[in-house]
Amino acid sequence: MRMLLHVKFSTETFNAAVRDGSVGKKIQRIMDDLKPEAAYFTEYEGRRGVILVVNVEDPSKVPMFAEPWFLQFNAECNFHIVMSPQDLAKAGLEALSKKWT
Repeated sequence: MRMLLHVKFSTETFNAAVRDGSVGKKIQRIMDDLKPEAAYFTEYEGRRGVILVVNVEDPSKVPMFAEPWFLQFNAECNFHIVMSPQDLAKAGLEALSKKWT
């Protein structure tokens, strides 16, 4: 299942990694392991963050995507299911509308 993973970094932990020179290596190691479809580093609610598009094949795989960020950067992680336009077309919105209105 395609999901957006929003990661918000702890400022203190990220700053420490920047100062000791380990931030790039840590991020590269995580990215190499997770192999996201896309990744966008950004400011998020006033903090450093990254938004990733990942394929979570099974709910038991969620920790695989979140734990590296938790353990390396004391980050917050939020997952959101997303659909492509093709997925939405298969959702049966018309039938749902008839059923619920």
